[in-house]
Amino acid sequence: MSIKINEYVDHTALKSTVTEEEIKTLCLEAIKYDFKSVCVNPCDVALAKSCLQGSQVKVCTVIGFPLGKNPTSVKVFETKQALSDGATEFDMVINVAKLKEGNISFVANEIKAVISACNGNVVKVIIETGLLTDEEIATATKIVCECGADFVKTCTGFTGGVATEQAVTIMKQNLSGKTHIKASGGIRSKEDALKFIELGVSRIGTSSGVSIVK
Repeated sequence: MSIKINEYVDHTALKSTVTEEEIKTLCLEAIKYDFKSVCVNPCDVALAKSCLQGSQVKVCTVIGFPLGKNPTSVKVFETKQALSDGATEFDMVINVAKLKEGNISFVANEIKAVISACNGNVVKVIIETGLLTDEEIATATKIVCECGADFVKTCTGFTGGVATEQAVTIMKQNLSGKTHIKASGGIRSKEDALKFIELGVSRIGTSSGVSIVK
């Protein structure tokens, strides 16, 4: 059975320069190629929701992006605002420094707070694998799973890190419960996408979705 890569793709436009016209184009492409979602910055959620009206494409947004250093209360507010604007999937960035300091309870409580604020919708937790040791990737994955998030995600793509086979393998080895893996960061070709899907990821975050499926 051939893999339908389009069904894995979160079609992404998160640069600071993204215009309204580019968001509209992103949404039209997502509808045309039947991508899983569009992933946009919080200020673009309402527009994306309007453009996708009547389609099956979901609206995904980012929380605490890209550094994850916002206070938890700000991440919660951002989640609630995006939910009100029409987002149904939320990719939150953990506070990487707290993880590295060993402050597991802080990281866990923040994830739980965002999950609570999203009202039963999908939460993907970005752990920034490119900034972590193998042991920290394993620890972060376990935390995300124990908190009950839907996905643990590799990278924002904004801190120099990219998805790697090694990181995804470690994440897979430490998965539990309902949590899946989203690979994001540097995935620009069909070969890249298939490699990660075959490793076991359930979602691909990329701004190259059209060229990948073509």
